[in-house]
Amino acid sequence: MSQQRATRRRFLALTGAAGIAGTAGCTERLKSATGQLDGESNETGDGDDSSTPGLADGVPPLETEFDSRERFRQPGESFDDFADLEPWTVVQGSGQADTDVVFDGEQSFRLQSNGGENIFAERSLAGEDLRETDLSFAVRTSTPNSIAVNLRIVDQFGSDKIYSLRQIRYREPDIGWFRASPGVFQQSEYEPALDHLDRLEIQVLHSMPEAEVWIDDLRTHETADQGYVMLSWDDGMLDYYETAAPMHDEYGFPAVQAPVPRWVERGQDGVMSISELQERQDAGDQIVVHGTHDPIHELDDESTIQARLEQDKRWYIENEFEGANYLVHPHNSFDKTSLELATNYHYCAGFNQAGNVNTTSVYGFDPMALPRTIGHDLEIAKRSVDLAAAHNQCTILNFHTFSAENTMPEADYEALLEHIDSADVEVITFDDLWSLRTSDR
Repeated sequence: MSQQRATRRRFLALTGAAGIAGTAGCTERLKSATGQLDGESNETGDGDDSSTPGLADGVPPLETEFDSRERFRQPGESFDDFADLEPWTVVQGSGQADTDVVFDGEQSFRLQSNGGENIFAERSLAGEDLRETDLSFAVRTSTPNSIAVNLRIVDQFGSDKIYSLRQIRYREPDIGWFRASPGVFQQSEYEPALDHLDRLEIQVLHSMPEAEVWIDDLRTHETADQGYVMLSWDDGMLDYYETAAPMHDEYGFPAVQAPVPRWVERGQDGVMSISELQERQDAGDQIVVHGTHDPIHELDDESTIQARLEQDKRWYIENEFEGANYLVHPHNSFDKTSLELATNYHYCAGFNQAGNVNTTSVYGFDPMALPRTIGHDLEIAKRSVDLAAAHNQCTILNFHTFSAENTMPEADYEALLEHIDSADVEVITFDDLWSLRTSDR
């Protein structure tokens, strides 16, 4: 508990009380955190920041200084660009090169199911050493939602480690690429010898009549120095303020809160007020954008989406919420167009949300498509924490209100916080995770 508080104080001392993406004085801290050099141009999503609107003197603009998805598009080092598919064998399903649908380079690896079967492809890893290494890959699918994409590495003795993206919330029909850097979902009883590897498998697991996935730009990254946990509370419910917040204060754990502006402004029953949200911000919580709470992929055109993004972010800035550069997609709803526009207003966002363990590496995830795990089950949440600790990755656990089916009961939540306190992890906010993602690793 004392270590958590000390870590939090050190972070705030480095970034200032407003955090990396705060209000007054945030620009220089943000440049430092993202590695922007003196004299480097400040790119917006449109490539020109001359018309970026400000709200008032000393208040930051609505638009971001650069497109985070473009700047951090290819982290780490290339491992397989799929320019040559000769090393790959499709064991189940079918696979071929696709020169029309490409993330980077000349071609991608298109995988399809034959009927309702899962898809498996593999290649040799003989001679590779993946100790202290995480993986990421670009992925695109025309059949999202009921699908998981795994990377399975197997050593010469048969022991394995499985990295799993458990859910893809990209909405049809406007699909596009995103980068996934999934955390470890499970590992064999005998830890695999990562310097004596046999093969790498791509597994596409689904429960649909058919599945279609493109894979490209497989990359490697350093593993983080420790594990991390983010406790994400959506909708700004009073239940968090009255019940969960005192528990957080006891342990010195910050939360990431994503309130719904119109619910707050209406004084809706069971929803926190602006003053209560600001009080929690002063206590160390981070208040990030959640917007109007309608699925953004259902909007008709780019101008409507852009107007909504501007309106949503403006409310958080005007109310001095310092996490306005981060976004929780309402209903986990996003598509290609909304992500392209959201990067004009936010540096980091999520989520590809799943009901089972759905973690991420620290240095390789797509800035706008983070994964998280629904906090409905204590044992799943504890397992997420334990895996993050064991493999130095990050678990983002999501909650709403204790009376909801998607949130564990109060007593279980108290047990979860106790478990986190005893685990070798640090509880962080969006600011902390974004600082790690943009560090020179």
